[in-house]
Amino acid sequence: MKNIPRYLLTLLIVFCTTIVWAQQKTPRFKVLAIYENGGHHVAYSKAARVWLDKLATDSNFTVDYIQDPKLITDDLLKRYRLFIQIDYAPYGWGKPAEDAFIKYINKGRGGWIGFHHASLLGEFDGQQMWQWFYQFMGGIRFKNYIATFASATVKVEQPAHPVMKGVPHAFVVDKDEWYTYDKSPRANVQVLASADESTYQPATDIKMGDHPVVWTNPKYKARNIYIFMGHSPELFSNTAYTKLFTNAIFWAAGKH
Repeated sequence: MKNIPRYLLTLLIVFCTTIVWAQQKTPRFKVLAIYENGGHHVAYSKAARVWLDKLATDSNFTVDYIQDPKLITDDLLKRYRLFIQIDYAPYGWGKPAEDAFIKYINKGRGGWIGFHHASLLGEFDGQQMWQWFYQFMGGIRFKNYIATFASATVKVEQPAHPVMKGVPHAFVVDKDEWYTYDKSPRANVQVLASADESTYQPATDIKMGDHPVVWTNPKYKARNIYIFMGHSPELFSNTAYTKLFTNAIFWAAGKH
């Protein structure tokens, strides 16, 4: 190094620093998120965006957001390693968007995470049920929900799964609607966590018995995870929930 002219040494340092900086700034992966920006889920959607954007900055990935499912095409989805359905219902998408999403999942072009409203399966707003999505979610149909909200303990059933790494084996969700379905999806999916209905506060008769709330469907090529909890923005103050969300992102994107 003694024989290298000072100006060449300076150029070498600048060049190496630039290369390292560029490598650090190249996103690890890209995420597309569809979110509801109206109705009573808007507060959760807004909080989710703030939290996701910070995580993306801290963890060197990017998130783009859409509100209209009709924007979903093959060309759009091929840009992203992960698709997140933030409280967006599985109806009213239109066949082109449905076909593009089905191809994305069936061919494993990227991962998927769905929250809360993503399991609102049935006939709503004059729309017929999306049969493919019905099977994807484990063959369940929405039946009822706790409209007045309740707290409950969530119990982890598969602590060895990467999505549950560092998540307490039991944690309390202070406020949610707790959907019930016509049957448990357990026979058709891998259940990772379930709600302990005996812990509902206030108590209610709106129960399923076997009540999965986090699951994945291994029959599909894409890594996929459904997380029921996703109504209250207060969830982003729950460290167990944010750990679950974080793990789900990196696992579904194939980075975990």
